[in-house]
Amino acid sequence: MIPSTPWAGEAYVQALRLAAHWHRDQKVPGTELPYLVHLTSVCNEVQRAIVVEGVARPDVAVQGALLHDILEDTPMTFDALTTEVGRDVADLVAALSKNADLPKAEQMADSLRRIRAQPIEASLIKLADRITNLAPPPSHWRREKCAAYRAEAEQILAALGDASPFLSARLRARIEAYAQYI
Repeated sequence: MIPSTPWAGEAYVQALRLAAHWHRDQKVPGTELPYLVHLTSVCNEVQRAIVVEGVARPDVAVQGALLHDILEDTPMTFDALTTEVGRDVADLVAALSKNADLPKAEQMADSLRRIRAQPIEASLIKLADRITNLAPPPSHWRREKCAAYRAEAEQILAALGDASPFLSARLRARIEAYAQYI
């Protein structure tokens, strides 16, 4: 018998296929790995939090994790995403997407404000995304960029950390380990 999971396999596969299609030509920055590695790594962090802490809408959290960059990094539109996966997932993904119309210095604060206005799944995804992103930086990053990226992670933790003790502890550990690149 296949063990039960709190998220539907069909929803996972649908979101995974959609992410694979739209991100098919992208690589994880600084590597030759397909971008799908990043998306599934974020999803894995979210799935672990779901198992440890639970969440009201695990399907939405898992789909949102797999699709969290689709509006920001591909030509996919909000309306098309809503048609594919529903309004709940599309709203999470939209909140997780930076507003490119704002000056770069304002984008993170705006994003965090929109994430906090969403159900908790959005916060879990953002925490998981930064955990995954705090891997060794691309070799071309200077110390200043690494320091700014680490400071941004601290901002994310301060704003969203109460959403998940599990992911907060994981992010805190990654932030501490990232100090070696500064």
